[in-house]
Amino acid sequence: MKLIAANDHTVYANDENSIELTNDADPRDVSLEGVARVQLNFPKFSDGRAFSQAFLLRRRLGFKGEIRATGDVLVDQLAQMKRSGFDVAVLRADQPLDVARRVLAAYPGYGVGKYQGDAVDVLPHFVDAATELVAA
Repeated sequence: MKLIAANDHTVYANDENSIELTNDADPRDVSLEGVARVQLNFPKFSDGRAFSQAFLLRRRLGFKGEIRATGDVLVDQLAQMKRSGFDVAVLRADQPLDVARRVLAAYPGYGVGKYQGDAVDVLPHFVDAATELVAA
């Protein structure tokens, strides 16, 4: 997951390949044709609707582009953001980038080689191991 400090984030209003969804928007109602980046906003850290939007985009709609978290993004949320399908997180201004990197390093992944799948790596580890045993 790519991390961006709040002061390094720029919004390109005329970027035709990028869309921003409000928290009450349903990603299934938006055309994703030609879209390279979807920005999902966390208006406050306790509002988790963007997690559901990211999951819908990745898992149900098969969106392969960048999903960017903006707004009230705390380091505590990064592991779950990654699991939900986010690629990039723009940290809130008071969230140190070095702390965010350490938090992510503590959770190297859940899908491949782990016991649980997520929005990106859907198969849990034991399914991969069972497939290898059957193939052998």
